[in-house]
Amino acid sequence: MASEPRRDPVQDSLLTPENSAFLLIDYQPVQVNSIASMERQRLVSNIARATRAAIAYGLPVVHSTVNVQSGRNKPTIAVLRHMLDGFPAYDRTSINAWEDREFRAAVEATGRRKLIIAALWTEACLTFPALDALRENFEVYALADAVGGTSVAAHELALRRIEQAGAKMLSVTQLYCELQRDWQRPETLPAFLPLFVDMTGSAGVAAAEE
Repeated sequence: MASEPRRDPVQDSLLTPENSAFLLIDYQPVQVNSIASMERQRLVSNIARATRAAIAYGLPVVHSTVNVQSGRNKPTIAVLRHMLDGFPAYDRTSINAWEDREFRAAVEATGRRKLIIAALWTEACLTFPALDALRENFEVYALADAVGGTSVAAHELALRRIEQAGAKMLSVTQLYCELQRDWQRPETLPAFLPLFVDMTGSAGVAAAEE
């Protein structure tokens, strides 16, 4: 029972804390409350667990909102906003975050080529930046069970479109298992274990209303 020596975490073909970045786009009340492709409490729970994992493993986090400064939309839902305290929110007017200069510059500044993207809705705010990033030779990982669309068909067709373009599908549980990789990495184990415990959807739909 002996693990192999750890691979180069930057060159590893799988996701590691050293080679990937986490992009969180438009988890705002209107968007969350319009999701019809999955149960909303589960959606909120899943994206909350994914965000906790990204922060616990020290991934660069690029957080974007749409139309908050214009007054047309409310900020990120409270359960995520509290976690992201200290991370800037790049507010924009463009539906496609990749077309916002500040957001794109923040992504490029991470120096990471593997982008884990979670966004609402799947058919717009996930699809458009994913396709643009793929065209610029980034590796895109769509967090498929923490995103949602305005219908089941809209969500599934959007995932199919970006997968056909080269994106890889990823689940929340797969994300933190891939980042941890070995039970004998004690420095991140204390953060890893609670992620399995909090799988009940306890974040709740109420969080989407704040």
